[in-house]
Amino acid sequence: MAAGGAERRLRYLTTREVAEAGRPLLSALGRVYDLGPLLRERRGGVTLAPLLAAVGTDVSRCFDPESGDPLPRVEPCTGQTGSRYPLGTPGGSRPLAPRSDGVLPRHAAWWRDPRLQVGRLTAAPRLLRLCNALTGQNCVIEVCGEEPVGAALRRARGWQEQLEKYTACYGGVPLNPQLSLEQNGIPDSTSELRSLRLDPKDFIPTVFLYFNDDAGSAREALQ
Repeated sequence: MAAGGAERRLRYLTTREVAEAGRPLLSALGRVYDLGPLLRERRGGVTLAPLLAAVGTDVSRCFDPESGDPLPRVEPCTGQTGSRYPLGTPGGSRPLAPRSDGVLPRHAAWWRDPRLQVGRLTAAPRLLRLCNALTGQNCVIEVCGEEPVGAALRRARGWQEQLEKYTACYGGVPLNPQLSLEQNGIPDSTSELRSLRLDPKDFIPTVFLYFNDDAGSAREALQ
């Protein structure tokens, strides 16, 4: 898989975002790849068909989680060894040497090219409700538990102006946009609720948005 040096700077995405991205994204072992450069480099290549068919999905089942290499498969008729899944690389899973001139190698092992990795697939998708305490307007968004609250709230389409003029609070305490939901005291009870056979959609935590008054103090508005 791609080198981990740049992973900390990559945003988290949900499976829905990968599937509905409008560009050739797919995920593998928690990483999200944009195959656009590879498809342009190999435009019309017949070996790309299986890879194109996998766009928008997760292909982790095709890789060894320990080594990050494609799982081997022995063709029963010929005895030849290749990848368990057609990964769009002629010659099976054999990676080619990387290039240092910034050009994507032809027939590159895309799962090892850091330039194609554009995000991380969340392992903790969550639902969050936003409620404008002044107007009563509310919405439910899907967020990634690993991302900072600031990034999570920006997923609410059409709420950007409100987020700039309001202070987000949970349990009467303003949220720190640099910290995660858990670090801000918003626990993830999804697994516990499901173990009790309860629908997590019936217990969505609510973040209230309080208008910033002239003093700029949301705490005063809560008292």
